[in-house]
Amino acid sequence: MSTNFLGPISHHFANQSRSRIVIMGAAGRDFHNFNRVYRDNPQVEVVAFTAAQISGISDRRYPASLAGPLYPDGIVIVDESELEVVCQNYHVDQVVFAYSDVTHAQVMHLASRVLAMGADFVLLGPEHTMLQATVPVIAISAVRTGCGKSQVARWLSKLLRQQGLRIAVIRHPMPYGDLEQQRVQRFTNRADLDAAKCTLEEREEYEPHLAVGNVVYAGVDYTAIATQAAAESDLIVWDGGNNDFPFLHPDLHIVLVDPLRPGHETSHHPGEVVLRMADVVVVAKVDAAAAANVQQVIQTVRSINPKAIVVRGASPIALEHPELVKGRRVLVIEDGPTTTHGGMSYGAGYVAATQAQAGEIVDPRAFAVPEIAIVYTQYPHIGRVLPAMGYSPAQLEGLRQTMNRAEVDVIVSATPIDLAALVDVNKPILRARYEFAEVEEPGLADIVHQFLQRMNLIKSYAS
Repeated sequence: MSTNFLGPISHHFANQSRSRIVIMGAAGRDFHNFNRVYRDNPQVEVVAFTAAQISGISDRRYPASLAGPLYPDGIVIVDESELEVVCQNYHVDQVVFAYSDVTHAQVMHLASRVLAMGADFVLLGPEHTMLQATVPVIAISAVRTGCGKSQVARWLSKLLRQQGLRIAVIRHPMPYGDLEQQRVQRFTNRADLDAAKCTLEEREEYEPHLAVGNVVYAGVDYTAIATQAAAESDLIVWDGGNNDFPFLHPDLHIVLVDPLRPGHETSHHPGEVVLRMADVVVVAKVDAAAAANVQQVIQTVRSINPKAIVVRGASPIALEHPELVKGRRVLVIEDGPTTTHGGMSYGAGYVAATQAQAGEIVDPRAFAVPEIAIVYTQYPHIGRVLPAMGYSPAQLEGLRQTMNRAEVDVIVSATPIDLAALVDVNKPILRARYEFAEVEEPGLADIVHQFLQRMNLIKSYAS
């Protein structure tokens, strides 16, 4: 256990009258739950956050400036592996689980660890944690990471702007750096991303929105974020992270399911929650999935949420210069979270390279430097693709070195960002892009237009 963690124990034991709480998180939902439910409650004391899923986010503090007057020393953040030690040393009463995209079995294994230490295991629900915005909110959620939420959010933003509406996109938090500086983040261009020292994973979520003209908000304090976003917009689009439920009360809740992963509609937390909450369910990637799997997913959706409207959508892939891939040795780079805790063995890059008749898709493991090799050890399901990992400068440098070491002719990159602008690579990079497309009428556009009419944001529309 780090010295940073051991220091404040005596201070916390002075507050024996307050219930002691640990929040288990991954630098996102955990901070939001604290801000909404615990920060100003004098009857409880959050003694620590634990961190999982994301590398490099433990061994720091939630700062006093964000934690409020009840926490003059801030709150320590330790690795989840130290959970039992934290519970024992602090005599913890409750442990609050607050991150996403984990199997139901994993959640209960964590609960068992907590209960064995004598503490309660707690899940906070939407009504306790959601904020009420002053403008209408359309939320995009999904049952798993990598279903295509951001594609739909970008498509939706274009549709809304065509109606003359001012929109703000609020992203699920990704505060992996200086938490005080990241309290409220507003991005309008790539220079803003540079100034904020955004990680590759943050850029994957923000940069595509900026490219289509969206203003993106993110950060730590979502009360302040929502207030600022609402002041500048007619409508907020919530672009969710992982498979979490929204931080804002949605007036229209759109949830994606993935027929490339049939059965995952009800296998992960809180993905099953958002599916049961959905107003509209989009069955994504029907252009890539087997018809039987599409039908299986639709049947599952209708069995557990019969009130939801179900529509189908596609994710067509466009590869730059496919003639440069045909017959060549290719390194494929995929979106990091989708292929790590999202559980996908491959993604759009592999599909694009295969469709372009690559001579060989080369396994990156033979060229991976230690910072990247450890990712394959942690996530052995990953196929012959290179996850775009860059949660820290060292990891981004490891990614660059692995790309340069790879004995290939060309790189096919399906990460949503311009990777060549971030790292110096000694071989050509071809981007594989994918966007949401409707495949049936009436479709999602009709549903959104009807919603806008109900909210008196537009007068009429032509279907």
